Amino acid sequence: MPSTLTPSTPRAFRCQCGRPVFFDNHLCLGCGTPLGYVPERQELVSLQTGPVPNTWQAHHPPPIYRRCTNATTAAACNWMVAADAQGQVTYELCQSCRLNRVIPFQGSTHMQLLWRRVEGAKRRLVSSLMALNLPVASRLHEDPLRGLAFDLLAPQAAQPVTTGHHNGIITLNIDEADHAKREQHRIDLHEPYRTVLGHLRHEVGHYYWSRLVEGNAWHAPFQTLFGDERADYARSLQKFYAVGPAPDWSQHHVSAYASAHPWEDWAETWAHYLHMVDALDTALSFGLYPPQLSLELEPFDAQTLWGHDPSASHAASNSFLALLNAWILLNSVLNELCRSMGQADFYPFVLSKTAVTKLHFVHRLVREQSSGEPRSVGYTHLS
Repeated sequence: MPSTLTPSTPRAFRCQCGRPVFFDNHLCLGCGTPLGYVPERQELVSLQTGPVPNTWQAHHPPPIYRRCTNATTAAACNWMVAADAQGQVTYELCQSCRLNRVIPFQGSTHMQLLWRRVEGAKRRLVSSLMALNLPVASRLHEDPLRGLAFDLLAPQAAQPVTTGHHNGIITLNIDEADHAKREQHRIDLHEPYRTVLGHLRHEVGHYYWSRLVEGNAWHAPFQTLFGDERADYARSLQKFYAVGPAPDWSQHHVSAYASAHPWEDWAETWAHYLHMVDALDTALSFGLYPPQLSLELEPFDAQTLWGHDPSASHAASNSFLALLNAWILLNSVLNELCRSMGQADFYPFVLSKTAVTKLHFVHRLVREQSSGEPRSVGYTHLS
């Protein structure tokens, strides 16, 4: 395992006064300095008044920014938008907010609260996708053919809303941001884990399957590993909800729902890969170094890797194995911490060797699709 690990998406920041500040902060509570997140820099920066009205500058260095228009809405966005010397911007909404095609009606404080929770989760998702150099262009503003968009909808008595993905449009039932309703759905569906961020990571996985796998060199290997996605999707889901997963699902899939259909297996695996990467990024950002934890577990080895060649050098597989085994150490300790507070497990899943092989497939795909020199995802010697 590498001796030095660094996060690909930093999650710990400091104000210009030296106090710690966090990803969602608008203001330093210590000194009152305005703060804003600059997605291109992956950094929460201290701000000072800019040379043009309604503009801001980071203390070091001094580009000019405007706040996202949603800074003054219930979304409470703290992201910044780059401006020119005259304070003009190409887009008034930030990279995350301009992905929205439909937002929920804001006629009640409850709906405003739900929208705010969804946008907070979406900003965290988008920041990770950008750090991994994955395409996150808006279908409305930047890429009308292949871009991404979100419809955030509230169900009505005669119009239920199903969370899902179709042709680059992700629909989210806004009730998923209502803690009581989401918990009831989790119990009814026998799910160990259900969050707004988890939904977003899963559904965006469907988008990236269409964008990065379908019809190219990755498609055949995907079918070999995950199965043939041409299997009747509606019938597969109907069977899953009627009789449940196969008894041996845990030996082949990252979750029970992943066993419903190859598309769902892919989306669940994609979501879990993002869980791993972002949680490790956060731990490393705050100085929590998993290999130093006082815990001894049998690590996964190169035999679990997708396309493993026994003659390949150890360095060729070091990256993913380091990420994976650090993740196992981290979530084992965090599960125990949650139990010590009477809470549900932090990560209530056990990864089988086959699930790990699928996670490595996602890792390899993400690295290949990264533009330019791939980021380290916290680790060196990528393969």
